[in-house]
Amino acid sequence: MPTLFSTLPQVGDRVFLTDGGLETCLIFHDGVDLPDFAAFVLLADEPGRAALRRYFVPYLETAISAGVGLVLETPTWRASPDWGARLGYSRDELDAANRAAVDLLVGLREEYGTERAPVVVSGNIGPRGDGYSATSLMTPDEAQGYHSEQIATFADTAADLVTALTMTYSAEAIGVARAAAAAGMPSVISFTVETDGVLPSGESLEDAVRAVDAATGSAPVYYMLNCAHPTHFEATLTAGDCSRERIRGLRVNASTSSHAELDDAVELDAGDPDDLARRVAQLHAGMPHLSVLGGCCGTDLRHIDAIRRAIA
Repeated sequence: MPTLFSTLPQVGDRVFLTDGGLETCLIFHDGVDLPDFAAFVLLADEPGRAALRRYFVPYLETAISAGVGLVLETPTWRASPDWGARLGYSRDELDAANRAAVDLLVGLREEYGTERAPVVVSGNIGPRGDGYSATSLMTPDEAQGYHSEQIATFADTAADLVTALTMTYSAEAIGVARAAAAAGMPSVISFTVETDGVLPSGESLEDAVRAVDAATGSAPVYYMLNCAHPTHFEATLTAGDCSRERIRGLRVNASTSSHAELDDAVELDAGDPDDLARRVAQLHAGMPHLSVLGGCCGTDLRHIDAIRRAIA
């Protein structure tokens, strides 16, 4: 169960940063092989853990020097039963990997975190299927059953919450939120959208948020958007629908490309960090309750620092 915070400190007036695109940085910048985009495999040995520490430490140092909070996600986006089985992990080995991921970030928090720059550790839940498309859909009950195992592991660690990143349809998000509530863990749901601001399932963002809240008694602490460029959802967030007040976080892509284009890309598109930061800052100015701001695919420390400077 979470132990450090009685309430989540990022649910307030001050801004918390996140890291950038963990997997894309490791693959394209560091030349690390991540089968099935799975960073949790690096936890298996000391060289892999060292690579993860080298990735996370600069974000911690930046947050500390700026005096801002930081939300760090465990490198476990693929550490769920189906993906683990594809990679040859037993259930016990997968449990151990999820625990090791939390231990890694908690250790870094103890080393670097300060009262002025608090560090929140989130257990990262990824989609059962492809994070870029809504295929092989589950019912909410099926999704709850599937994600309960990983969430139960996180509930038995020092993780402060669980965050489901890159959710492509509302039924799976409902299952995650229910599983987290049953385990006594705070949850955050982060949807992804296509270039038109609509979920890969065809649901509008407003409809997806409404559906999850209605089915769970508004169980998620808040919602986020990730794995999309601001140009894909700026109009959606400024339209004034009821969902915008529930959205407190953005983890943006560096590239303006679609999910399909990114899936086919063989080179990293780092975009324009300053333009990305300006767009994030404009959204924050219009939605002051946006309190968690950071990066997703293609972003690195340059993008996060540009966001920090743009909203300062």
